[in-house]
Amino acid sequence: MTMQNKLAVQALQWTGDALKVLDQRQLPDKIVYDEYNNAAGVTEAIATMRVRGAPAIGIAAAYGVVLSVRQHYSASSHWRQKVAADIEMLAKSRPTAVNLFWALDQMKSVLNQQLDNPLKAILACAEKIHSDDIAANHKMGELGADILAGAKGVMTHCNAGALATGGYGTALGVIRSAYQRQPLKVYAGETRPWNQGARLTVWELAQDGIPATLIADSAAAWLMKSGAIDWIIVGADRIAANGDAANKIGTYSLAVLAKQHGVKLMVAAPTSTIDWNMPNGDHIEIEQRNQNELLPACYIKEDSLVSAWNPVFDVTPAELISAIVTERGVILNPAEQGVRGLKNVI
Repeated sequence: MTMQNKLAVQALQWTGDALKVLDQRQLPDKIVYDEYNNAAGVTEAIATMRVRGAPAIGIAAAYGVVLSVRQHYSASSHWRQKVAADIEMLAKSRPTAVNLFWALDQMKSVLNQQLDNPLKAILACAEKIHSDDIAANHKMGELGADILAGAKGVMTHCNAGALATGGYGTALGVIRSAYQRQPLKVYAGETRPWNQGARLTVWELAQDGIPATLIADSAAAWLMKSGAIDWIIVGADRIAANGDAANKIGTYSLAVLAKQHGVKLMVAAPTSTIDWNMPNGDHIEIEQRNQNELLPACYIKEDSLVSAWNPVFDVTPAELISAIVTERGVILNPAEQGVRGLKNVI
């Protein structure tokens, strides 16, 4: 069995009439799937971070539209209005991941056609989004592995693996492909406050037989100074046309540290993550989550003098990024040209 087929646990499973979502909040202690049969349930799964990772969010939303059409198509003559309302609801589930809006636009384009069987067409579109993402991940893996030739160690942040995508992963897809060619040392930051690195990334790598070393987020600079890593490899939730990239909070600080220590930074993401209409990262909306996700319980009270600032993402400027790897090709030193050159590449 090849490595790419070995991972048994998938973030999303379409059953034919429902979407099964792996509750990633419970990993690695428990493997629990929640089953949803309507768009409202999928919206909640995205908003509550049962499913997370920009590509996986887009795929889940696409299946959410399928469930909406299944629910409303034969039951009401006003089904289009009801589906449109569900799409609007899904669009509000997470603000930063552009894949969400890209996938919903794909679904709306299908629904705008005059179709004899809209359910069949909309399901085919969702399944294509899902399968195309997996294929894109494998392509990115190979392109990224080419760049990593000779690297002795890499570090990743958050989780940009099979759990965050349709399968195989973006940043972890690159690491998987590189490791298949020649084993290298892999480090993962814990990624506070949700600990996606500690709970998801090292666990996922272990499923593939790839040894991984977990570090505290605050140890990253000292790791770089030691010379143990040549590259930091991350995913992205939105990439602006000039190459600025939004990713999990803490990515920007890693990029600044990498510049100081001569470590290179790679962003691996499908072209569906690129917001072609956004000129730079200053325009990216950064999701602010509830402060209670960060505060100890003793501070969660009305008269508390302690509050929390809880941005989920930050934006790394293109000048701190060494390479952006997509399924359509690689942009080296994106500060020089941005990513617009990829737009018309098939």
